[in-house]
Amino acid sequence: MAGKFEVYEDAGGKFRFRLKAGNGEIVATGQGYSSKEAAHKGVDAVQRAAVDASVVDLPKAA
Repeated sequence: MAGKFEVYEDAGGKFRFRLKAGNGEIVATGQGYSSKEAAHKGVDAVQRAAVDASVVDLPKAA
């Protein structure tokens, strides 16, 4: 089963998204948005950014 984005309203009335892997595990979450439309735009932004994104290992903080 493929992963999916879920958009939902939290207890505080903010709209959020989460990315679930095919096994149901939550692998990413988004910030709180004031509208469902804004949360969907957040999903779109993540999808566009992730298409060609690379993985960068950062050095340990001093």
